Amino acid sequence: MIGLSAFGIVTSGIFGGQTIISSSFPGVGGQDPRFVDTVDPEVIKNDPVLNSLFDTRTQISQKPRAEIIEYEVQTGDTLSGIAGKFDVSTDTIKWANDLTGVAIKPGQILKILPVSGVAHKVVSGDNLESVAKKYFAEQQAIMDFPFNDVPDDFKLKVGQVLIIPDGVPPKAPAPARPRPAPQYLAQGPGSPTFEAPGGGNFIWPTNGGLTQYFSWYHPGIDVANRVGPGVAASDGGTVVVSGWPDNYGFGNRVVLDHGNGYKTTYAHLSNIYVTVGQTVSRGQILGQMGSTGRSTGTHLHLEIRYKGIAVNPLAILK
Repeated sequence: MIGLSAFGIVTSGIFGGQTIISSSFPGVGGQDPRFVDTVDPEVIKNDPVLNSLFDTRTQISQKPRAEIIEYEVQTGDTLSGIAGKFDVSTDTIKWANDLTGVAIKPGQILKILPVSGVAHKVVSGDNLESVAKKYFAEQQAIMDFPFNDVPDDFKLKVGQVLIIPDGVPPKAPAPARPRPAPQYLAQGPGSPTFEAPGGGNFIWPTNGGLTQYFSWYHPGIDVANRVGPGVAASDGGTVVVSGWPDNYGFGNRVVLDHGNGYKTTYAHLSNIYVTVGQTVSRGQILGQMGSTGRSTGTHLHLEIRYKGIAVNPLAILK
């Protein structure tokens, strides 16, 4: 056991012998996210565009944590205070520890998940679809959480522990299930635009419902639509990537350089209609929404980066 008395953390790494990192990570460029630095606040403070984006619309991510840890309750602790300290919901702590109320006492040991949701130990017969359905969650979110170590063939290993982001237990009270509907609906190319800091003017690139949001391990948004509509350029720019150039999980993708510090990435496309070096205009169709790469269903993974730093597209697509 590792004692960190300042925070009451008494153990870490309750994954046993499981390999906790996958070979590819959609959204993080194939790098192990445990070693990707979080955004330096000084960089943001000294750049007016990043300052406006992060201070008003986008929360700076915390250092990623893979493990379920154990926390020893300290005198004066409350369940909501502990939840805030570890950036998870109070329900997440209650579910992980079979708590029926909010009462806790000093010396009590609580399991703390790395993100809000639930944990699941894989048993014989489980697959990604059945696990997602059981916890009212998205298959893609389970797969994208990098420490789940879901292989490219999506086959789960009996005994492995999965983190189910935003999942809820099957026996959770009715108000907690099913999973709430997406708060936003992508309206598609031609929607009203919002003038982004730094001169960007980004439109929704396609139609569909939001199935995954921006987070440290998923630095973009997912827009799903079973019919596979066209995907348009959110703003004008030059094509700098077109095709399936690597095995990082994006499958077919297009990356546009907008010439003002912004780049956008459109991933998992079924077809691509543009080539590297081509200049495209805002609203021009780049390809079709698909399910290529590490994908569990037809959707678009969209990233918007400014000077290489991922910002929440919902701060830009207005």
